[in-house]
Formats: sequence, structure tokens, C-alpha cells
Amino acid sequence: MQHEHGTSPCSPPYADAVYTGKLNGWAAAMKMTLQIVARRQPHTFEVLPRRWVVERTFAWISKHRRTVRDYECLPASHEAMILWAMTALMARRLAQPAHLSNAH
Repeated sequence: MQHEHGTSPCSPPYADAVYTGKLNGWAAAMKMTLQIVARRQPHTFEVLPRRWVVERTFAWISKHRRTVRDYECLPASHEAMILWAMTALMARRLAQPAHLSNAH
């Protein structure tokens, strides 16, 4: 994605190697370049680049009761709960006093 001034406003999306086939078509339709984070040696522990971002986001989502367990019958309902959790997180951050906003 390019900004009108030729700069990219967002970093490219990262994906685990498991989702390569499913996300390639979506990324192409959205005119994005997808960066696949793959393991170099299977069955060994290694810190993968940018993986912490995904794990941190899952932790934020899991702080909301309705997203901890699979309570919803429809995937769309669960998606709505995830959107609600992330909206609450953003609203809480935007509502912080200015002197606390740089604490993270």
C-alpha cells in the first residue's frame, strides 16, 4: 500500500507459514505484499521475527471474557467479539490522560 506521497503508511502484514495458501489470494486482491514468517528448522524452538506482535495481540483479545472460550455459535459472532475487544482497547488508550500516554 502506498501513500499519495510515495511512502507506505503501514508495515506489510506478517503471516505464519501455515496460512500461506489462504492469505496469498486475499493479499493479492488487496494489493498487498505479504511477508511469510517461516521456521528454518522444524521441531526446534526458535524465536521468529515479529511473532511477539501476534502473541501480544492474542493476549489483549483474551483479556475479554467472551473471547477466552468458544461461546459463540457462529464465526461472525466471534469475529464481532474480537472487534469489540480491540475497539475497547483502542478507546481505552485514546481516553488516557496525555501524561500517561507515553508510558507504554
